[in-house]
Amino acid sequence: MAASLLEILRSVPDHRRREGQRFELATVLLYAILAMVAGANSYRQLHEFIHIHRQRLNKAFKLNLRYAPSYSGLRLILQGIDSTALEDAFRRHALSLPTPAAAHDGATAVAVDGKTLRGSFDAFCDRKAAHMLSALRQADQIVLGHLMVDEKSNEIPAAPELIEALGLKGCLFTLDAEHCQKKSFARVIASGNHLLTQVKDNQPNLRRRLELGAMGRKSSGSATNKSKGRNRWETRELTMFPAKAWFRGTPWEMLIKTVLRLKRSVWKRDPKTGMLRQTNETVFWVSSLTGPTPE
Repeated sequence: MAASLLEILRSVPDHRRREGQRFELATVLLYAILAMVAGANSYRQLHEFIHIHRQRLNKAFKLNLRYAPSYSGLRLILQGIDSTALEDAFRRHALSLPTPAAAHDGATAVAVDGKTLRGSFDAFCDRKAAHMLSALRQADQIVLGHLMVDEKSNEIPAAPELIEALGLKGCLFTLDAEHCQKKSFARVIASGNHLLTQVKDNQPNLRRRLELGAMGRKSSGSATNKSKGRNRWETRELTMFPAKAWFRGTPWEMLIKTVLRLKRSVWKRDPKTGMLRQTNETVFWVSSLTGPTPE
């Protein structure tokens, strides 16, 4: 049986002296997490949430928080927590949850993306805004882990580091086009997983090879989707190609196994003139996974 979040939070070390521990750390962490999920984004709002819902939460989780910590007390408690230990607790809880059924060949799709944290820029201390990578399991929308990108680095070396730290096997990780790098593919494959990235014009040679390879080649499958909106009609055709011979004699030969091509055609009507305007776009993705990729 998987451990509950409360049990896992009890493994986070308490930085307070014994005589100053008026509230159990795991209880404060759990209630603070619930408050943030409910929309609290300040210490005062955390205090208000716990103060209003304390009795209900105590009953639901069979706990005995006698009163809500003050907002200044919450600040001291939360700011002193070991962030590495807390992140490890979150990862263990996420990985303990039941894994959804994989769509193909046991591969579970996990999206890795980076975001700059709002309000983290500090001009007084000459500190750049914090940038964080997150890994989201797409089937159940569970965040499996985070990784702060070093101030002097970027997402490209950090993404494989996060994937390796999660310790997953047989997953398909989706990443932005900037991660379409030979080293990134090699590290992800070495970790026992697969990678799916888009190829953009910043890699003209690879893009050109994909365009030439898709001409007249037999596909292994295709699907068409049409959608309609206000003054907008869109048709998307996704075609999949086995890339066994596309990269022969190149460093990509052992890395890319499947190529996906998306042709997007959009018609837009100008509401003022009633005239229709068409735009066409072709997008390529490459993957180290052989055969159909998870939806």
